Amino acid sequence: MNESAIVERAEALSAQGRTAEAVALTEALVAGPSPSHMALAMHSGALKRDGRSLEALEFDRKAIARFGENPIAWHNLAATLDDLGRAEEAVEACENAFRRGMDAPQTFAVYARALRAVGNHPRADYAYRQALMRAPGDLGVASEFANHLWMITGDLKVADSALDAAYHAGAPPAPLLIAKATLYQAAGDSERAYSLMEKASERMPGEVFVHLAAVEYALRLDRVDMAEAFSRRAETVEPRSRSVIQYSAIVDLAAARPAEAFAKLQGALKDHPNDQSLWGWMAVAARAVGDPLYEWLCDYEKMVGVYDLETPGGWPSLEAFLADLAKELKAVHVYRQHPTNQSMRHGSQSMHMLSGSNAPPIKAFFEALEKPIREHMAKLGQGDDPLRRRNTFDYRLVGAWSVRLKPNGFHRDHFHPDGWLSSAFYVETPDEALQSAERQGWIRFGKPPFITNPPMEAAHHVRPKPGRLVLFPAYMWHGTIPFTTDEARMTIAFDAVPK
Repeated sequence: MNESAIVERAEALSAQGRTAEAVALTEALVAGPSPSHMALAMHSGALKRDGRSLEALEFDRKAIARFGENPIAWHNLAATLDDLGRAEEAVEACENAFRRGMDAPQTFAVYARALRAVGNHPRADYAYRQALMRAPGDLGVASEFANHLWMITGDLKVADSALDAAYHAGAPPAPLLIAKATLYQAAGDSERAYSLMEKASERMPGEVFVHLAAVEYALRLDRVDMAEAFSRRAETVEPRSRSVIQYSAIVDLAAARPAEAFAKLQGALKDHPNDQSLWGWMAVAARAVGDPLYEWLCDYEKMVGVYDLETPGGWPSLEAFLADLAKELKAVHVYRQHPTNQSMRHGSQSMHMLSGSNAPPIKAFFEALEKPIREHMAKLGQGDDPLRRRNTFDYRLVGAWSVRLKPNGFHRDHFHPDGWLSSAFYVETPDEALQSAERQGWIRFGKPPFITNPPMEAAHHVRPKPGRLVLFPAYMWHGTIPFTTDEARMTIAFDAVPK
């Protein structure tokens, strides 16, 4: 095949989710001494879609070395650096692209994310607006900008105006309405979010994800009958969809039909055996019907690992290290409000890949993780369950962030659909709250986020402690118990997948 044919085939493979095959196919394009810019860009893109951004960076740098005046090469480098959390370098790469004539909305969007990550929020606001001037109907960027405005200002009207502008510029209405409902829910107006999705479900009968969003908002308000009606509408549109089957099972669990939920999830898992969302809900169904599969999936004593971090080199004590780490992390916790699309409430969250930070305490933290993660993988071993069967005894991080909760802050019960191992590392803890009879501030496991019949409470708890790392399966439901004391709770979390 010639280069164009290889590129076309690689794009088709990536679209089918066959990313490893796309990487293998494009390797031939970059094997020679003088690969074209298209070849380098295509191989880098294939690596990134396969979750291998660090390897992709090598080929983006080769493109700069060979085609340094090409603004697209600088854009590609900036995008990869931003994915890796190397925000300062991403800002510089974007500015190099602009100096070479780049004027694309995609580059301004990368620039905005990188500026936000380095804490230059006024300039990030400018970059988001520049991106939307060039592509005013880009809902992805508009949603990011709305989230940014909400976190910075805490003003719902200001954030909502960014989505309204995208609507008037021609953004697709169904996902835009879902984005609006997400914003309203984050702002604490569950009724408004539900009402919006209820009307959208009535008026957009062919939009399956509108119906599924309506299911979710109905269940958050314990309106099981309405959730069932929305679920049936979704089944009419796409009865074989994995998401539709999952939401149908969730409604079954709320409506006291756990056996039906179990059967539906069992069927979906035959076709999608590594789907973390399906396994998360299967654990709920198995627990509800009393099936031993629940203990197989949620062996809390063996699958939840608790480790106390060793003091990294260069610090006299763990307390000194945690003090320096806390100081660095507080610099990124500048937002007034929580993100719209995350589990935490009443606090702030970093918005970039934290493992890319150059700050010495943060770099030392990620280096210190190596030992406990490998120890945990070794303890788990291999087996037939969805956690152990994927254990290669090696890993890479696919997300890393920090959360700082204020009084009354908490994480809603959730799981991490894109992870394999998930985590919580405690930098600061609300010590007075932790001693309460209600276990305020503790992490809990096993409680689903919606109503179930019969009801389900948490099945396992771990008490936080500064310097403590908790590792657990990504499909395992987890959340935190709100704390009411005048204290703060700061953590670092990450997701890892097998390498």
